[in-house]
Amino acid sequence: MPRLSWTGALLGLLALAGCAAPAAPPPSPPLSYPPSARERMLHIVRAEWADWGCIASGLPGAALTPCAGTPAVEMGHEESRPENFPRVLAYWRAVPDDEGAIRRNRALYAAAIANPAEPQGIWAEPAWSAAFISYVMRNAGVDEREFPSSAAHSFYIDGMLADAARFPNQASFIPHDPGTYAPVPGDLICADRSRHPLSNWRQRLSETGQFRPMHCDIVTATGPGVIEAIGGNVGDAVTLSRFEADSAGTPLPRGAGRPIWVVTFENRLGRLPPWGNTGS
Repeated sequence: MPRLSWTGALLGLLALAGCAAPAAPPPSPPLSYPPSARERMLHIVRAEWADWGCIASGLPGAALTPCAGTPAVEMGHEESRPENFPRVLAYWRAVPDDEGAIRRNRALYAAAIANPAEPQGIWAEPAWSAAFISYVMRNAGVDEREFPSSAAHSFYIDGMLADAARFPNQASFIPHDPGTYAPVPGDLICADRSRHPLSNWRQRLSETGQFRPMHCDIVTATGPGVIEAIGGNVGDAVTLSRFEADSAGTPLPRGAGRPIWVVTFENRLGRLPPWGNTGS
């Protein structure tokens, strides 16, 4: 879709969605980040995956993303193992509202170490996948202005969509239809997990600010017929998923009953002026 067309659609739908809201001061333009921010983002997400034992799922075959850790020998309910308590705690500390997760799970952790024989279900709820993405972004040095950390994927997606509409030449992340864009390492690939999924990301603009169960992973490698992406709370761990792609490198629709691909965000960290020419 030409830029003028999709940005116009974004701005129009955002105006309709916010017509009843009180006037707010216009946001400041996003900053341009050096390539080191993107490099740190990929380094951190791969390091977290290694810390969890390089767990992989999806298409068969050896992972293209290199594993710098020791592969997990025993898998299942990884998040509930007491040794993983500080890992997930760190993710939750990256979001402004932890939905009571930290308080609740500190108590479960205390009970688990007091009575190791009694399972406690540490970090079983609420879902921490959006907190994980927020942790990666924040620790990579991407500020709240450019990536609004949240306990819900749908809310940081709202922020990225709004920035792409208002600042198409400066936004750090630009939405694409999954079937028309081949992701590269650093991009975010997102699915709708709801019972009544969106058919495309533009539909999200009419419900901005409303919770919707979604999930995003960070692309770490691509190859013939495969996209690899790392996300949190996948199989109760930080997991690398191997998704099927077509010959052009775009993700293929997933099987019946699986979450629907709804948007891929092109990551332009380090690729906007003065560091690069994308978006100019």
